Amino acid sequence: ERRERKRKLTKEMAEKATRELEKLQLQEKADIKYKEWLKKKIAEDAEKKKKEKEKEKEREAELQEKKTRSEKIFKEWLQNARNKPQPALNGYGFPHGNSKGLYIQYT
Repeated sequence: ERRERKRKLTKEMAEKATRELEKLQLQEKADIKYKEWLKKKIAEDAEKKKKEKEKEKEREAELQEKKTRSEKIFKEWLQNARNKPQPALNGYGFPHGNSKGLYIQYT
């Protein structure tokens, strides 16, 4: 009876040790998978940030180019406006031939 109890106790302890070992192995596997996932996630985030920075640089370059082009066009327009002849005033000394006040002609 004593041997039987001892054998059962040893068997239970062995089973318990086996379960603990399996539990530890599962935990290790889970840790490894988590670390792989985390590494992948960090790499994806870094790639995403890199792409966003590239897009921002492109946007800034486009805005700078647009600004430069606009300034050039404005300067050209300003130069052309200076050189453009002024329209001749229509008779009576009124701007564009229109009277701004009452004009009465006495005959």
